[in-house]
Amino acid sequence: MFLAFHQVLNPAGNLLATTLVALVPVALLLVLLAVFRLTAWLAVLIGSAATFLLAVLVWSAPVDQSLRAYVYGSANGVWAVDWITFWGVVIFNTLVLTGLFEHFKGWLLAQATADIRVQTILLAWAFGALLEGLVGFGYPWAVVAPILVAFGIAELDAIRVAALANNAPVSYGALGAPVIGLAAVTGLPLLSLSASIGKIVAVLALLPPWVLIYLVSGWRGVRTGWPLAVVGSLAYIAGQFPISQWVNPYLPDVVGALVCFAALLVLLRFWRPSETMAYGGRTVPPGQPVPIGGGSTPRASTTREVLLGIAPFVVLVVVVALWTGPWSPLPKYTPLKLSVGFVSSLDGKAGSAAFGWAPAVAGTSILVSWLVILALLALTVRPSFATLLPEVFRRTFRQMWGALLVGVFIFGLAFVFNYSGMGSSMANGFSKIGTWYILLVAIVGWIGVALSGSNTSTNALFGAFQKSVGQILGFPLLLLPSLSSVGAEVGKPVAPQTASVGVSTTGYVRNEGAVIRHNLGWTLVLLGY
Repeated sequence: MFLAFHQVLNPAGNLLATTLVALVPVALLLVLLAVFRLTAWLAVLIGSAATFLLAVLVWSAPVDQSLRAYVYGSANGVWAVDWITFWGVVIFNTLVLTGLFEHFKGWLLAQATADIRVQTILLAWAFGALLEGLVGFGYPWAVVAPILVAFGIAELDAIRVAALANNAPVSYGALGAPVIGLAAVTGLPLLSLSASIGKIVAVLALLPPWVLIYLVSGWRGVRTGWPLAVVGSLAYIAGQFPISQWVNPYLPDVVGALVCFAALLVLLRFWRPSETMAYGGRTVPPGQPVPIGGGSTPRASTTREVLLGIAPFVVLVVVVALWTGPWSPLPKYTPLKLSVGFVSSLDGKAGSAAFGWAPAVAGTSILVSWLVILALLALTVRPSFATLLPEVFRRTFRQMWGALLVGVFIFGLAFVFNYSGMGSSMANGFSKIGTWYILLVAIVGWIGVALSGSNTSTNALFGAFQKSVGQILGFPLLLLPSLSSVGAEVGKPVAPQTASVGVSTTGYVRNEGAVIRHNLGWTLVLLGY
């Protein structure tokens, strides 16, 4: 039996010195990523070692219990986050390799009119949100930007449009991984966090469609195309908001995107802009064909192909909603619970670094969704599973192994940071700013994701710290973690890690700096908003 470790609030004997030393793991990690450009998993591994040494040598945390805290944190990273993102990418790769994803994308392209504003809202905003909700990690840029280029948008501008459209969905990206990670390090209820973040995201989502229309067509395009912005934003919110508030954090983006598709297609049946515009606000002559795929016209998908392309997303939504909703007992069954205790240096209350193994967590529901999709494929497409399945897993591991390792190391680091009392000491120092700190919360999240490249990692690093500052200053418990998470999503367009994936299908490979500089100004506008 281990005695609870009593955290030390000011081990350096000086408030400023203690705060600066507590910042070392965060600063080291960000320098390794942004200055030395180390791959994320290696940077987080080095940051983990530095955090552990400081915890033991400066904050006097016991070695054995700190090791347990690291292992429990890593287990949370694997089971709460990696288990979800891995199966989400498996589903995506299954759809790509069987051609169903191309059927769905081809159907969307066929709905686009010659108007660049319609193309942008339908594809960059709605389709990008669907990709973010399912895969994340910069993939929406990589898919959407080449399509926009084919529609006539200059490549650098197309990347910016894809990146800015990707803002609002990020908190629920990769099937809710950022919110799940935030719940893991703060101990706050998952659905409560989802609901709190969802309210802020709903406000944020009101602005980007207007910005996107302005970027591709100017003020004139906004004046004659404003219904697209209104319907695009409100329809996404109509799907995102109720799911985030009352169901789970796994599906807000997916449902929001599907509702947005439906609403935009209904709008286009009854209303079209009075003039058709090309990129830059140029008027398109009546009857001019839509350039798709470098000028070629795609083969029209049959009704059967369209239904098969949509069906997997319906399966995913139904299975995950039934499995993980508040009405389901499945995720609550936890046969194994492990923890290591501490006494907080801030309020003297007992806390713990804990891991609970719940075999029927959300990731398992996504695995079950994939199995149902495979059964659907067996009845319809009838692929060769002996060929398909090995290639799906090869492709998924090739894409995901680095991100999976980051999930292991970043949560281990965060748990030691919080268990040792380093997070409490840093929160104590920052709380001296007073209630004006509310103006810095989102900026801290923006800086974190701009340098780390991951909303999930940023939430793991700063989530418990933001919660502690809020408690000291008397803010509502969910407010600061939620603002920090949404501030982080706004910083994604200038994150080097995200940009490197996002430009992989463009001519800006290994020239992410030009993309980041091009995106920077508008991310500051959104941050200010």
